[in-house]
Amino acid sequence: MPEELLVERRPDGIAVLTLNDPDRRNAMADAMTAAWKKAVADLREDPAVRCVVVTGTGSAFSSGGDLSWLADTNSVAVPALRDRMLTFYRTWLAIRDLEVPTIAAVNGHAVGAGLCLALACDLRYAARDAKLLAPFTALGLHPGMAATWLFPEVAGLPIAREMLLAGRVLTGDEAQASGFVNRAVPREHVLETALEVAGRIAAQAPVATRLTKVALAGGGHPDMESALRWESLAQPVTMATKDMIEGLTAQRERRTPRFTGE
Repeated sequence: MPEELLVERRPDGIAVLTLNDPDRRNAMADAMTAAWKKAVADLREDPAVRCVVVTGTGSAFSSGGDLSWLADTNSVAVPALRDRMLTFYRTWLAIRDLEVPTIAAVNGHAVGAGLCLALACDLRYAARDAKLLAPFTALGLHPGMAATWLFPEVAGLPIAREMLLAGRVLTGDEAQASGFVNRAVPREHVLETALEVAGRIAAQAPVATRLTKVALAGGGHPDMESALRWESLAQPVTMATKDMIEGLTAQRERRTPRFTGE
């Protein structure tokens, strides 16, 4: 049996997580979920990681949760189902808690929880012909995996309502126009594009990058005064780093800075 999740650590500080169950269109089944939990926990503890890219093998990014067990849920009490789903959601959405920027390379169709995983990343690059959809209500289900938070956060309420209530399906090109993804590119260039952006992120000062991600979390600050208070603390923190001296020195010497995170 092949590994359900491939983890590649690159020397430039980029980690690539590849959902690897193409026969089931990278469904988020139990074995993959367990592998994901361990991989994200390991990345969280690794100071060498500067950016994380998530993608899939085959024709899909992810078809979402494994639905094969749902037919038996009528005999299960709601509290037990709640606990199971909450654990599933939190395991996959843990990528949102990583301090480093994350990128979804949406190589193919992203469905339901699989689409939510992409939306939980900081940046998204999708295949032009990929289909993005969340058919929860068509299956008789309320949306899950924080869909009712992530869809409005990323693209606003109008498109969130159309997708979650009316079942609208977006192509990668339409997703770009709607703000769901940062850019739509030919399928064969999706991972390449994501890695190019990841490389630029990994080349920036790590402390400044992590603090900037925190500042932008959840759509940014509630008001300008909150932003000013945060920045008046976070910017002096970066002023005390060796990386700031390196950045200024590199600019003066007209060379590429070599940031260490110190």
